[in-house]
Amino acid sequence: MFTALITEAFRFTAIYLFGSTGETLTEKSGNLNLGIPGIMCFGATGAVIGEYVYELAIGGDVSKMQAFPAIVIPLLFCMLFAGALGAFYCLLTVTLRCNQNVTGLTITTFGVGVLSYFKGVLGTRATFAKASLFFTDGLDFADKLGWIGKVFLSHGFMIYLAIAISLLVAFVLKKTRTGLSLQAVGENPATADAAGISVTTNKYVATVLGSMIAGFGGVFYIFDYLGGVIPNDIEAFGWLAIAIVIFSVWRPNLGILASFLFATLYLLKSYVAPYLSGIEQAELIKMIPYVVTILVLIVTSIVNKKETQPPASLGLSYFREER
Repeated sequence: MFTALITEAFRFTAIYLFGSTGETLTEKSGNLNLGIPGIMCFGATGAVIGEYVYELAIGGDVSKMQAFPAIVIPLLFCMLFAGALGAFYCLLTVTLRCNQNVTGLTITTFGVGVLSYFKGVLGTRATFAKASLFFTDGLDFADKLGWIGKVFLSHGFMIYLAIAISLLVAFVLKKTRTGLSLQAVGENPATADAAGISVTTNKYVATVLGSMIAGFGGVFYIFDYLGGVIPNDIEAFGWLAIAIVIFSVWRPNLGILASFLFATLYLLKSYVAPYLSGIEQAELIKMIPYVVTILVLIVTSIVNKKETQPPASLGLSYFREER
């Protein structure tokens, strides 16, 4: 049971990690994007449309489907859709200076609604099971490496892509001039502006890229984890991804471990429930990730250390005239 739980949890880490890495990059610029759950849904919608268009292009004959376009097309559509919604968020909050919290919640509602709509339109007419096989295809030599290979190397490429992107973002933020400039914008945009750093450009780029990364989480959930089925619960994972940003104290590399922990807690109910008596106890197990989220928020608020705090200008609009 333990091996099966760890194996599935490592795979499921991807949806949290994509979301939390994208949100961390966004928040480092000072944008508190509560629209991440909706952006994950909207990115997933784009991927579904992209895959559907590809299937139409080959005449609906899935036997003609090839791995490269079946993977690349939905990912590109995801980036287009999620990035466009991230740019729209910036248009409202950076250019038009709308309230970030209200804007983010509105985008979440919009993204969830659009995915539900397309599920109703395409759900009974389109199947993505064949495309899903390309996403879940693991490494050929994984079985030869015993327990390690089974647990960590037997999955589709997206979990490794999530880890690679997380490490890359962590490196850029900590070791490059671009990352330091971005963090300067998030901490004190007036000072960054005075130093010649474009506040608007950094916010737009970070939010759009962060949205694209987060959108990959929805793609993973549909095409890898669910085998091509369009779900209704991506939004919940988006909210937990935002909590993971706080749990990992705005460090994408720590987000890998945090995402794995949350994935393990989320899946725990499926492995423990058969040993419990009564539905009520199984439902209590489902609550664990959310209880942990609340505890993390409380502890982070109490421990008032700079390294555990968000960027100083997070959630605040920048008015150059007030500099």
